[in-house]
Amino acid sequence: MKVLFLVRHGQSSWDDVKLADRDRPLTDKGKSDAVKMGKRLAESEVALDMIVSSPAQRALATAETIARKLDFKRKSIVQDERLYSGQVDDLLRLIREVGDDHKRVMLAGHNPLLSELVLELADKDVNLPTCAVAILRFDTKSWAKIGRKKLEKVVIKYS
Repeated sequence: MKVLFLVRHGQSSWDDVKLADRDRPLTDKGKSDAVKMGKRLAESEVALDMIVSSPAQRALATAETIARKLDFKRKSIVQDERLYSGQVDDLLRLIREVGDDHKRVMLAGHNPLLSELVLELADKDVNLPTCAVAILRFDTKSWAKIGRKKLEKVVIKYS
C-alpha cells in the first residue's frame, strides 16, 4: 500500500505587489489553517516517510507547519521545482522516482496543478481550496506504478 498526501498551500498574501510570486508569504489565516490541518493529520496518526514541497515560500511554510505537527524533521523536507512550475506529467515522474521503502509521501504545492493531478490519478474533478489535503491510497508496492495501478481510495480533508 502506498499513500500519497497532496497539500495545497495555505492562503497567501498579495499585500506586497513588489514580491515575486514565489516569495509571497502565508497570511495569518494561511498560517492558522496550516496549524489546524497539521493537528487534524496528527490526530489521525498520520506518519510520513517523506515530504516534498514546492520551493515557493507559501508552500514551504505550509509544509513546515504541518511537518512540525507530525514530528517530521523540517530539515528533511525536499524542495522540488516541479511542484511550482511543472505539469501533471512532471509530478507523475516525481512520484514514480520515490523509493519504494517510503510508504507515505506528502507533496505540498499549488493549484491548479494539484487538482489536475487528483483528476489524473483518481478521475475525480476537485478544486482543492487553500490548505486542503487530498489523500490517495494505492494498492501497490511500487511508486513506479502510480498512475498505472488502480486507485483504492481518495479522501479530501479541508482546514
